[in-house]
Amino acid sequence: MVRRALMLVTDLGMLAYWAVAGLMAASVIDVPGEWLFRNYHEPHVVAWNWSFFPLDLLLSLSGLQALRAERRGQASWRIWAAVSLTLTMCAGLMALSYWTLMRDFDPAWWAPNLYLLIWPAPFLWRLLRTPRD
Repeated sequence: MVRRALMLVTDLGMLAYWAVAGLMAASVIDVPGEWLFRNYHEPHVVAWNWSFFPLDLLLSLSGLQALRAERRGQASWRIWAAVSLTLTMCAGLMALSYWTLMRDFDPAWWAPNLYLLIWPAPFLWRLLRTPRD
């Protein structure tokens, strides 16, 4: 129950983040600068941010597919969940590595990325250690 809720919140939240980022890139909406991470509009930072798009899209889509397959009683949910949980942890770790290298310790950006790194770990461990259904 908890894993499913966390996956759903994470996957929908990630898709919402990219919807907002896309609308900002298309100049459809404007988000206050204090809500953005440092140097958000610099070309290298924009490229770094958008480099996460394929990873984040894959983690979200695989997570939603895992939830769908699990709800339908399909054994494939375990593979989809393992992929999603692993990619979620990778996304968090990559972002935290960047912030560390940049010596930027803004809690507003560290907190969500720590969330991405930490919450999947026990569920992935349990998933990989539990015999198949």
